[in-house]
Amino acid sequence: FFFSPFFFPPSAWLATSAMAMKFVLLVNKQGQTRLARYTDESLSVDERRALEGEVVRKCLARPESSCSFLPHRDYKVVYRRYASLFFLVGIDDSENELATLELIHALVETLDKYFGNVCELDIMFHIEKAHYVIDEMIMDGAVYETNRTNVVSPLQALEAQIAQERA
Repeated sequence: FFFSPFFFPPSAWLATSAMAMKFVLLVNKQGQTRLARYTDESLSVDERRALEGEVVRKCLARPESSCSFLPHRDYKVVYRRYASLFFLVGIDDSENELATLELIHALVETLDKYFGNVCELDIMFHIEKAHYVIDEMIMDGAVYETNRTNVVSPLQALEAQIAQERA
């Protein structure tokens, strides 16, 4: 049997880039974290809290005209503001910043599709659904799914089933 690096499908190549994304934070303009998802299990709760505080302060202090990428500790932080929410993603040095910006945009569009113009209150009152969307799009620090319909369909089916049971 012949083994070659060209024998393996592209999906096998992507497996080597797992854990490129270390965290995803959704933060309001006052610096309050509304959602946090970490893929870096080596950080303790206290380290995560300190990291959040440092990163959020850095991002909120930057003027709107500045670049959306900044280095912090061992991470590159990519962030973008949508209305009253900041979406921050911590990546390692091997990850592409522009691709991460596109992922943030895809995440916002997916949340918009589900919630209808997502806002801070949607995240606060439906945190489990927001976590579900992020978990469907990002698994083990790598992008898994970006198709909005594929991500949102199970949530909509669940809500339809719950509404049917209540009727």
